Amino acid sequence: MTFKELGISEDISKILRNNGIKTPTEIQEKSIKDILNGKDIIAEAQTGTGKTLAFLLPVFENINPTSKTIECLIITPTRELAIQITEEAEKLKAGKDIGILSMYGGKDIGSQLNKLKGNIQLIIATPGRLIDHIKRKTVDLKKLKTIIIDEADQMLLMGFRNEIDTIMKERPKKVQTLCFSATMDSAVKKLAYRYMKEPLVISVKKEEVTLENIRQEVVETTDRLKREALFTVLDEDNPFMAIIFCRTKRRADELEVVMHRRGYNCKVIHSDIPQNKRERIMKSFRNADIQYLIATDVASRGLDISGVDNIYNYDIPEKVETYIHRIGRTGRAGEKGYTCLFIDPNDSKILADIENKIKFSIPRRSI
Repeated sequence: MTFKELGISEDISKILRNNGIKTPTEIQEKSIKDILNGKDIIAEAQTGTGKTLAFLLPVFENINPTSKTIECLIITPTRELAIQITEEAEKLKAGKDIGILSMYGGKDIGSQLNKLKGNIQLIIATPGRLIDHIKRKTVDLKKLKTIIIDEADQMLLMGFRNEIDTIMKERPKKVQTLCFSATMDSAVKKLAYRYMKEPLVISVKKEEVTLENIRQEVVETTDRLKREALFTVLDEDNPFMAIIFCRTKRRADELEVVMHRRGYNCKVIHSDIPQNKRERIMKSFRNADIQYLIATDVASRGLDISGVDNIYNYDIPEKVETYIHRIGRTGRAGEKGYTCLFIDPNDSKILADIENKIKFSIPRRSI
């Protein structure tokens, strides 16, 4: 199926082609037509399935650039996701006079207030900052046509239920509501059905990320010798771009200090890093100006970064699902990926759980 067959105009299809996107993904094929036709949708789709374009493309088809009111609101749980969605939206507008505003904590509220004096048709916001504007009466959602809740499961996990309720009270009675979530448990369904009218339920399972395109290895070491083992592996592999996952912010900070001292081109990202600095780091990493991104799971959640060759699990994650989520950041779009997991004797049970889940005994790497 082509984007044209889904109802996407030639102007937008051309922008997609210029960005290397020629055919729709499964979630896009299943949802775009119905979104264009004004249906409410609950979609189960993870990062990496093309879900952002699944809702942005119909939004840009339906948006009126001459409108003096906010037509579409996208609510997302983290600043990083708000930034990513905004970057995708800016690409799609390509010369059209569509007002896009990104709202999240840690960014100067004054600049947002100035922008709101002009014509803004699309807002991409985290719940807390959006409520700030609602209370200030600087944002009016009464003329909304479409509201999108992105990463609904993470929204609930992070305790944003009351904020969502507050925001939804501000919307008009007649509004299209879309809910996207990586998982579709009872809490997500309850949230969605509370605000929707006869929604279509769409489910797209993520492609298996554990075996087909990703070569996995384990390095057996001790916590004391782990750092040197990591450096040996990095020197042998010398990947173009890689992410190194650590269990805690403190361990990530300590590793960055030592790696920087050793001359590695690296930066650390976690929730204690100031927001403007995190934005600069992520931009540099996407531009391949940084070779190694040292990250915690929370800071990297939802980030879809192309070009990552290797994933290094410096610390084994506590949950099997987290391991699968981490290594799924490589081996994308048919490309080959590599992941290396460093374990000490205390990690044997979690490793056994991982191998049992993926039905695969991960080969050991000797260094």
